[in-house]
Amino acid sequence: MRKEQHHKGWNELKTNDSWAIFKIMGEFVNGFERMSTIGPCVSIFGSARTKENDATYKLAVSIAKSIAEAGYGVITGGGPGIMEAGNRGAHLAGGTSVGLNIDLPFEQHDNPYIDGDKSLDFDYFFVRKVMFVKYSQGFVVMPGGFGTLDELFEAITLIQTAKIERFPIILVGTSFWSGLIDWIKTTMLTAGNISESDMGLIHIVDTEEEVVEIIDAFYKGHQLSPNF
Repeated sequence: MRKEQHHKGWNELKTNDSWAIFKIMGEFVNGFERMSTIGPCVSIFGSARTKENDATYKLAVSIAKSIAEAGYGVITGGGPGIMEAGNRGAHLAGGTSVGLNIDLPFEQHDNPYIDGDKSLDFDYFFVRKVMFVKYSQGFVVMPGGFGTLDELFEAITLIQTAKIERFPIILVGTSFWSGLIDWIKTTMLTAGNISESDMGLIHIVDTEEEVVEIIDAFYKGHQLSPNF
């Protein structure tokens, strides 16, 4: 009897998984249709926990404002902290301000600086991550936590393995990122797990001027288009 119940539960799980495909497809279709019209954008990542009076928040606002003034839209995860700062800077400059929101049990809520027609909601992290990668012409990565690192290494891996075209990946905050970069060089690179050329995929800066210079210099020789 117990064995039969086990098989019944397993079969129900498989059926639910099959029907979930349609919900996943719906998120992809909605995301592709809405994101394909926004034009060239740069994604800004960082901690949801960074407060408005924090120097990193203020720097993220300035960076986003400069990016928008340079003619790019700004994409964030749509929530508080650095995400809010990114949308806020774009809004202040009158630029495109996109929020890719995710339903989370804590931290996440829409910030008020997203354009009304450019706020998208996702249930699946992996669908949301595709939108970031496909429709960004660069990643600006502010200090953050696991989610920020997840987005950073996803992009590096996809570029390293030639699954997407190369685009600028810019880490902001030498004091925050230098320990990680040193470990990558002294441990991963020394062990032969990555190549010397892989280190060239990452820039580390401290100012908004450097961010825009790197992005503009890159696109003098590259076409602006979706990444795959």
